[in-house]
Amino acid sequence: MEPRFDLMANDLGAKIAKRIYNVALAIVDSPLPRTTQDLVMLRASQINGCGFCVDYHTKDAAVAGETAVRVNLVAVWRESTVFTDAERAALELTEQGTRIADAHPGVSDETWSRVREHYTDDQIAALVSLIAMINANNRLNVIIRNPGGSYRPGQFADMAN
Repeated sequence: MEPRFDLMANDLGAKIAKRIYNVALAIVDSPLPRTTQDLVMLRASQINGCGFCVDYHTKDAAVAGETAVRVNLVAVWRESTVFTDAERAALELTEQGTRIADAHPGVSDETWSRVREHYTDDQIAALVSLIAMINANNRLNVIIRNPGGSYRPGQFADMAN
């Protein structure tokens, strides 16, 4: 599978990608636990069928110390015992926020209430932004058909600022 378009080889595409990456850095530096960030990005990417992002976030989670068991069970988190209540709330919000067009009215009050039980306002700001940004990244990569398999952890570090 070959990509349809190399976003990074285009001046405007590279400029946009750099700005998206810098938004991601603000989220990484937030008080939202990195483990939760990795799980959320992986789950949204699985739902959206983004091979590049599943590859990216699986590898980054492993480098950050996430266990293979937890990474492998993200797709079936409801039927798994390895996630905390806070992570479950974040994964539920991720699914409802990602499938927003499929599940009117979007995020349920019950899910929002569970998120509020486990996260501070700053963590929620980061979580909601993370869900929006990973969905945007998934869509970019799916549209241009960027394949999974070639990501190297840290490969985009030079895009900062």
